[in-house]
Amino acid sequence: MSKEQVLDLLPEIEEIKDQALKEKVIACWEEAIAYRNWTNDELRSIPFTLLADNVQIHFIEHVRTCCRMAIAVDNVQEQMYGARRTPVNRDYLVAGSLLADVGKLFEYDKKEDGTIFKSDYGKSLRHPFSGVGLAFKHGLPLEVMHIIAVHSKEGAGEKRSPEAIIFHHVDFIDFELVK
Repeated sequence: MSKEQVLDLLPEIEEIKDQALKEKVIACWEEAIAYRNWTNDELRSIPFTLLADNVQIHFIEHVRTCCRMAIAVDNVQEQMYGARRTPVNRDYLVAGSLLADVGKLFEYDKKEDGTIFKSDYGKSLRHPFSGVGLAFKHGLPLEVMHIIAVHSKEGAGEKRSPEAIIFHHVDFIDFELVK
């Protein structure tokens, strides 16, 4: 998997202004994709969740949609409230949005016929945990790992950063509307 293939899948990575952060996000995706030799076509066609039947939204669509929704929320908040609002680090918001579900590439596996199923790995560790581990390995900032860690049910009861609040809600909007 090359950097260009990752950027083809996730053009929103270009929204990250900090070049070092951008490279770390790409490295996480490259490693996760290589783990099971996912192809770009597979990543564009696998369901974004295995928790609902007949899911018509695909994994990469979900990742990109949630990232764009998070950016849109940040834009509206900034336009409406300006300096009065809680500051949001846009680079962390985008990086966390793009990496929140990267652990699903460890959680999922594929049969020879293309059927996607929850792997033994996924039965033991859900994607927020493997995503944080991958982000840690690649030197992502604590603030980005926090978004990954608390975006799903595992973050219930935890105090979320502004970036994590935004992502948590857009992720659940997309999930709830699909299931």
